Amino acid sequence: MNKIILIIIVSVSSSLINGQVNAGGVETLQSTYLEQGAGPFSASAGETMWRKQYLDKKSGKQRSCQTCHGRDLTKAGKHVRTGKVIEPLAPSANSERLTKVKFIKKWLKRNCKWTIGRECSAQEKGNFLAYLKGL
Repeated sequence: MNKIILIIIVSVSSSLINGQVNAGGVETLQSTYLEQGAGPFSASAGETMWRKQYLDKKSGKQRSCQTCHGRDLTKAGKHVRTGKVIEPLAPSANSERLTKVKFIKKWLKRNCKWTIGRECSAQEKGNFLAYLKGL
């Protein structure tokens, strides 16, 4: 009897942990940003930053997040410098997107620096994620 109860407890715990890992990348990061003093997050502010054109000081050219990811985030994009295909960013089109905290952090750091010319603030990151998870 005790073995059966233990097996049930382990199975339920494992299911809960796996569900949280799979569903919680954005929520985990937004909670972290809230703890850092950011928030509330705005999907419309995230969309505005997403569409805004930023000046690349080295090349003198304008670019936005859409430059590589495209206007429709349910479709693949293409990196303008490398030509690498970028899988759809919208979670509705790509269930693997925005699920892994480590990947999201790396993606935000790299792309904010490349597109905007600096790291994004916790507020900006939270706004971006609010926009993207709503797609």
